[in-house]
Amino acid sequence: MLDVPHEAKVRGHQRAPSDSKEFHEVTKRDALRLLEHDVDRLLETTEKARQPALKAEMGRFADLFGRFIQEEGPALDWNKIQKLPENAVMNYSNLKSPKNEQIRNMLDKLVVIKLNGGLGTSMGCHGPKSVIPVRSDLTFLDLTVQQIEHLNKTYDANVPLVLMNSFNTDEDTEKIVRKYKGFRVQIHTFNQSCFPRISREHYLPVAKDFDVEKDMEAWYPPGHGDFYDTFRNSGLLKKFIEEGREYCFLSNIDNLGATVDLNILNKLVGEERATTPVEFVMEVTDKTRADVKGGTLIQMENKLRLLEIAQVPPEHVDDFKSVKTFKFFNTNNIWANLAAIDRVLRERTLNMEIIVNNKTLENGTRVIQLETAVGAAMKCFDGAIGINVPRSRFLPVKKSSDLLLVMSNLDTLKNGSLVMSPQRMFPTTPLVKLGENHFSKVKEFLGRFANIPDIIELDHLTVSGDVTFGRGVSLRGTVIIIANHGDRIDIPAGAILENKIVSGNMRILDH
Repeated sequence: MLDVPHEAKVRGHQRAPSDSKEFHEVTKRDALRLLEHDVDRLLETTEKARQPALKAEMGRFADLFGRFIQEEGPALDWNKIQKLPENAVMNYSNLKSPKNEQIRNMLDKLVVIKLNGGLGTSMGCHGPKSVIPVRSDLTFLDLTVQQIEHLNKTYDANVPLVLMNSFNTDEDTEKIVRKYKGFRVQIHTFNQSCFPRISREHYLPVAKDFDVEKDMEAWYPPGHGDFYDTFRNSGLLKKFIEEGREYCFLSNIDNLGATVDLNILNKLVGEERATTPVEFVMEVTDKTRADVKGGTLIQMENKLRLLEIAQVPPEHVDDFKSVKTFKFFNTNNIWANLAAIDRVLRERTLNMEIIVNNKTLENGTRVIQLETAVGAAMKCFDGAIGINVPRSRFLPVKKSSDLLLVMSNLDTLKNGSLVMSPQRMFPTTPLVKLGENHFSKVKEFLGRFANIPDIIELDHLTVSGDVTFGRGVSLRGTVIIIANHGDRIDIPAGAILENKIVSGNMRILDH
């Protein structure tokens, strides 16, 4: 393999040995030419029948790589950020509920799409994350199917469910989906792209051939921004438009708060439909100190757009994290007009910022994977708005601390949806921090609780070290439990801890 000179990496902060513009252009062209040559070589390792489809996919990959080496770095011009216009973010409480007789007609214009490409490895589970049991032995996928079936039965509607899988989750998901055959939900699946990881040394794919199964580490799914192209290529976009459907509601499968909201749908296709079509809605919610890294909404060049922390110049990261400056963060619950998606793809005006994800493989090879985010397409649509939704629409399960919340009595389960218990006096969700060493894997987490504590009155919980909980424990206010290295703390059955600090030698102090 040929080495591409390091100067090809013109990423803003690296100094090249020559200031000649032509020199940079030549190294960039060389990098792209060598990559395309290597990709062609990879394509030759697969059977002829698969080559046309894979060639189109690799064309998209080469385009992404071409943009990556052309761009001078991810940071945007901070001075170009404008004040958010008054009407840019609607308050959810101002939305009107639809009349019952209109709901079926509205639902028949909707498609629900779940991003289902992630594995459960970070929580110590094998296979797709969507099949981890989260409540009453029901998985993320079970709850999603229950929600949509309930809508379809209640309103005699026919809302389809679409799962965007990755090469990591496709096979397992297809097997699991069969069990829903008798349910009143049409389930469709399609696969997002499979791109080769690139060596950081020479900017060429680390894969030796197109046998993905043989070397899974050499490949990656390129983020959820890949949705638009692969949804169209699957034929589903055309199918739904021809059926008269108008909008898709897209969200992460691990966000248990992302249910179909009839008030938002009413704004898009019901009586409250605006005279100027709203082509794109991003649900945002109020930022707390726990959400400082989440993407936010900004106005720039008279367009509403998503700003991610990776795009922020280093000297402005503290401004970005400020709860006062940027009040909202993106929940990744997106409503998009299907005809508008078709238009921006046909006109080739879809443009999403590149996210550069650095990884180190098990064999020590340092690689980059180039990704895009689905919300970054916001600026490509007309009449895009944000809607400031209640926090209850953002219940992601990324860690065992999130699992504790959704398994607890904080919420009740109703037709596949979690609803905050009326017994909780305030609408905020408690802040829970569980130690990585003892609680990060689901199996170990479950082994530390005889049953999940009562947290109806909890504000903040921190647990660190070797701690177990007996049956019927109640946690209230602020509770901090820290077992020092070598110590173990067993919280006895029936214990009520209210504003307490429990330290390494089992002393219980008022907090």
